[in-house]
Amino acid sequence: MLEQPSFGRRLRQLRTERGLSQAAVAGDGMSTGYLSRLESGARQPTERAVAHLAGQLGISPVEFEESRATSLAQILSLATSLDSDETSELLAEALKSAHGQDPMLRWQALWLLGQWKRRHGDQAAERLYLDELVALSEEIGLAELRSRALTQLARSLRVSGEIIPAVDAAGAAYRLTRENELSTQDVAGALLVLVSVEAEAGRMPDARRHAEELTTLVDGRSDALWAESLWTAGALRVREGEFALAQELFQRALDGFDSRENLTIWLRLRVAMAELHLQKFPADPDAAQRCIEAAEAALPFARTPALEQSLTALRARLAFHEGRFADARALLDRLGRSELRLPYQTRVRLEVLGNQLRILNGEEDEGLAGLQRLALKAQENSNIDLAAEIWRLAAECLMKARDKA
Repeated sequence: MLEQPSFGRRLRQLRTERGLSQAAVAGDGMSTGYLSRLESGARQPTERAVAHLAGQLGISPVEFEESRATSLAQILSLATSLDSDETSELLAEALKSAHGQDPMLRWQALWLLGQWKRRHGDQAAERLYLDELVALSEEIGLAELRSRALTQLARSLRVSGEIIPAVDAAGAAYRLTRENELSTQDVAGALLVLVSVEAEAGRMPDARRHAEELTTLVDGRSDALWAESLWTAGALRVREGEFALAQELFQRALDGFDSRENLTIWLRLRVAMAELHLQKFPADPDAAQRCIEAAEAALPFARTPALEQSLTALRARLAFHEGRFADARALLDRLGRSELRLPYQTRVRLEVLGNQLRILNGEEDEGLAGLQRLALKAQENSNIDLAAEIWRLAAECLMKARDKA
């Protein structure tokens, strides 16, 4: 007898394997709402429903038996060839009961699931998969897998603001790549994260040395790795206040990189260029506006919650620079009504902006207290670069408020 929830899992798997929507499988003989409840396990299937669905899928009703469910290897192939939320959810379900299966297959599944959660900005879920991935990599023992898992963990730690653990993970990944003479891709991947976290931890000499090594390593390329390396080196120059050099690096990447290869990286380069135009002195809001508009024009082709929110945050900062404080508040309110999928530094900068607006609105004590709290928290997290930026912005905003008065 077909029982729930196994029937629902199998039905969904069979439908997804064929690339069919719920509407296509339901057809004229069943509502999509009823089909959705069957897939979720909320309704028990009737014989008539099973016969109808088997006909729609072109299978025998016995194919719904869970004993015929595909293996982790088969679901991995499906998830790799048809990247979607549904296939990723199937993979997550399959992984739960795959502890006795090939460790290499489980490693691939964890890697894909971590990427899936990262795309959606679900940092907590990504971190769980990455912790398991690092542990499994140690069990397998391959240097390539160990370095890649540690590199991804370092990225995740950086996004959540855990800078010292991120430095440790990225440093371990980098040492593995050098000690085992791994590929340029592996070395550069570890360096990309290492440069960023060293800079954020205030370890500027180490960050500069590794940034030089990174750009030398990718010299002569024009792929996504090259563009991301220039972006990382440019971001380091921004932190050092060398805005002209940073702009040159960003522009080289934008001019030499084909957005069709990786639209997400191209969009993030545009975001980085817009941020540079707002950070340099004097700021160039018009140039920032052009970068934002270019990114927004391409956003429908690479839409993710994190990118949409990044652009909204940029528009709020642009409005602040242009003195449109009501618009800046409205944009911050819009972001506040949604679940933020932004990196730690961007979230902190939004809080900084909110406190700057309080100061300019006459709530000086509240705004300064908020900025002090954020700066101290950044220092506690060893994010020296961010703490210094907050103190600087606090001083600038206080002077602006008093000039206005």
